[in-house]
Amino acid sequence: MALRLAVVFPGQGTASGEVSSELWGLVRCMVGDGKVPYQLSVFASSVDTFHKMRGRGVEPAVVAGHSLGEYAAAYASGSLGLAEGARLVAERDRLMTEASRETPGGMTVIIGPGPREVLEAVETEDGTVVAANFNTPRQTVISGEEGALADVAKRVSGKKYKLDVAGAFHSPFMQGAAVGMDRLLAEVSLEDPKVPSKRDGRCDTYQGRRRAPRTQAPDALACAMGRGRGTLRGFGSRGDRGGGRGHARKDA
Repeated sequence: MALRLAVVFPGQGTASGEVSSELWGLVRCMVGDGKVPYQLSVFASSVDTFHKMRGRGVEPAVVAGHSLGEYAAAYASGSLGLAEGARLVAERDRLMTEASRETPGGMTVIIGPGPREVLEAVETEDGTVVAANFNTPRQTVISGEEGALADVAKRVSGKKYKLDVAGAFHSPFMQGAAVGMDRLLAEVSLEDPKVPSKRDGRCDTYQGRRRAPRTQAPDALACAMGRGRGTLRGFGSRGDRGGGRGHARKDA
């Protein structure tokens, strides 16, 4: 059976100050002389790296994205135009920043216990907290108010690390941002993909319609690789992040 190459775009940690002149010009059109929003930097870096990858003759059989990375995946698939993608990402950054200021919170990664243990602790917590990201079978990110995060972290096994993020992303605290993005996305028509693009946590593809993003990386990666033999590559500002046959790994 022939190996298939899946390219997965991450949601953070790939921002780079060095992108092509075309992308830099587009970014400056979005923000003028002001500070470049972090999410727009991540999107531009992902797209730039994807261009470089293709320039080396690497063509994916399927693409996928995690959280913000879904926008880069939609562009890479041919479903979303570059300028439209940059505009949506810039607005996403603005709306999520506003939501974070209105309702402060944070995120904590829990390494070791399975999702069931984490979910049980979350569901019995009185404060506002959710299991937000199921990154691997042994790594779950919880998101919500700081006190609730601390309480849940005390009641589960494994290692816990506070994430250096600006807010409680992928939680009810982002409801205002979600409503704003829903209005924006209602005006966007996605083209049929030239490269299959798997939704985050789902085994269906972009088909010129809006999607509700989820954050279940293992499912998305398994779907992207066809649940069979395949080679997974993560690309960021440092280039090819590696991967493996028939399995996925998460870079710290």
